[in-house]
Amino acid sequence: MKRIALSLMLLVTTLMGCQPAPQAEKEAAQAEPAQTYQWKLVTSWPKNFPGLGMAPERFAEKVNAMSGGRLTITVYGAGDLVPAFEVFDAVSQGTAEMGHSAAYYWKGKTAAAQLFTSIPFGMNAQEMNGWLNYGGGMALWREVYAPFGIIPMVGGNTGVQMGGWFNKEINGIEDLKGLKMRLPGLGGEVLSRIGGVPVTLPGRELFTALQTGAIDATEWVGPYNDLAFGLHKAAKFYYYPGWHEPGTTLEFLLNKAAFESLPEDLQAIVETAAQAVNQDMLDEYTTRNIAALDSLVNEHGVELRRWPDDVIEALRAANDEVMAEEVAKDPLMRKVYDNYRAYQEGVWRYHSLSEEAYNEIRQ
Repeated sequence: MKRIALSLMLLVTTLMGCQPAPQAEKEAAQAEPAQTYQWKLVTSWPKNFPGLGMAPERFAEKVNAMSGGRLTITVYGAGDLVPAFEVFDAVSQGTAEMGHSAAYYWKGKTAAAQLFTSIPFGMNAQEMNGWLNYGGGMALWREVYAPFGIIPMVGGNTGVQMGGWFNKEINGIEDLKGLKMRLPGLGGEVLSRIGGVPVTLPGRELFTALQTGAIDATEWVGPYNDLAFGLHKAAKFYYYPGWHEPGTTLEFLLNKAAFESLPEDLQAIVETAAQAVNQDMLDEYTTRNIAALDSLVNEHGVELRRWPDDVIEALRAANDEVMAEEVAKDPLMRKVYDNYRAYQEGVWRYHSLSEEAYNEIRQ
């Protein structure tokens, strides 16, 4: 009986030792809630603009949902907090923790930035994604932005764009000489080489500039966005394809200090949301452009025109000259371009046997 009593006492003592101490319970109850973060995201697009403007909104929604509200992001359209072309500086200086824009706007900061948006006669969206994610492009992009305290991430792709809106037909290269056209990035340099006058304007100014004659022509994105801006009301002829932007990559810019201050799980959430939005944008443009082009042609009487072959060949030759000169001036741009070209040659060689070969037989 004594042995049984002793065993029971030991069992009770053991069970009591397994219970949390009152002090531990008190400390657990008083534990600090998870830290929360509130970020600002500035963009180069009008607030909630279809496609471009919705990408940062969807990104913010995904981050908020995946983080359980620990990281909330407020999106500001162009001009709401900073002008469209000051997004880079705002993120670099910490005025905003994030931005959404296009890298070719920052050629005045670093010439190599242009290569991460699109190169005339270069890679399409699928090929750009491959290069950035698995071909070394992203590491180079981060190297280019590192001196500015910015980390870039993919932020969407519009696919092959349209060639632009014109108030007169383009029958030969002479028709582009002296023509004032909104055309940013390397495409603008090519236009200048053949005698055109490239102009850089934010999207919200395009309709008025074209309607008033401040510019003679403009490119923007493609049917989905061009219809939303009403560009068909200011110009009659719609040219294709977009030789200047065959796979336009958009970007998220992150202030390096702000990003690195996040816990690892929130950093992973930001990166995952950016990748999701990158694919989502391409899917949306692929779908929305179909109905938008039908509307422009069938309801609004827009006249589609394919670039004449001799114009394309002249533009291609001018592009070869421009690229050779640009990379010769900047070692970092040369480094990025050599990597880009090596990947491009490989993927084009493969796609000649896959994507392109299939396009030839599927009709």
